[in-house]
Amino acid sequence: MNRALSAVFRRLVIAVPYAWLLVFFLVPFFIVFKISLSQTAIAMPPYVPTFGLEEGWSGFVEALGELSFENYLWLFGDPLYVNAYLSSVWIAGVSTILTLAVGYPIAYGMARAPSGVRPLLLMLVILPFWTSFLIRVYAWIGILKPEGLLNQFLFFLGVIDQPLVILNTTTAVYIGIVYSYLPFMVLPLYATLEKMDYSLIEAAGDLGCPPLTAFWKITFPLSLPGVVAGCMLVFIPAVGEFVIPDLLGGSRTLMIGKTLWNEFFSNRDWPVSSAVAVILLLLLIVPIVLFQRAQARTQEQGR
Repeated sequence: MNRALSAVFRRLVIAVPYAWLLVFFLVPFFIVFKISLSQTAIAMPPYVPTFGLEEGWSGFVEALGELSFENYLWLFGDPLYVNAYLSSVWIAGVSTILTLAVGYPIAYGMARAPSGVRPLLLMLVILPFWTSFLIRVYAWIGILKPEGLLNQFLFFLGVIDQPLVILNTTTAVYIGIVYSYLPFMVLPLYATLEKMDYSLIEAAGDLGCPPLTAFWKITFPLSLPGVVAGCMLVFIPAVGEFVIPDLLGGSRTLMIGKTLWNEFFSNRDWPVSSAVAVILLLLLIVPIVLFQRAQARTQEQGR
């Protein structure tokens, strides 16, 4: 009896995350997918539902046979959306590399710091999360604008004669993304580097291995799980970012998050914007699934 109850309890515990994914991921995804197959209409909501259960199961099956993917064909035929996807992937990829370049030394320094100082350093990394994300992005406007703090400081040092134009450029978007998502890179790297056996570095030094060579042959390979986790945590939300390119990038910055916002709220074209969201989700999920399968195969081969 106790074994039966424990087995039922284990299944209920396992079912909780699946129920969470079903309610908060799959159901909203299918709602958006349904809207993407609809047609735009002057109504509220501004689309004509393509299929539903109002006419019974037979009407639902008949509607399935008449599904149209015109909205998806429209996306691939319009260079605006294609360029928005490519630009988003490029900006997110460059931002991820920059975040890794900035975050890795920080995480490495935290991992090699004395154990009594590490909690303080960890708190300093997490501290920006205590402030509103929108306020932090707005603060960069005051820093990067022509009469902002950065230009005033450079004028004071005598480095420049004219103010630098950084705001409303792609450079400002890179700065905003790196600043906003830096903790997501530092934390998994720190968790991996902290567990590393640094006696391997000492052994490599005793055998005559230079510090830089030891880093690339020992430290960096052992920290790859943290690198991959941090890159995913930065790249995935950066692709669909809207606030940072809208506030810091200006009108010329083309990213799919801004395009999605314009279709929903400016053009009120919910079917097309839903199709944009579905394709964006698929572009992000497919590489993650392929990577997880490859990682699982690698672990199996290692065993």
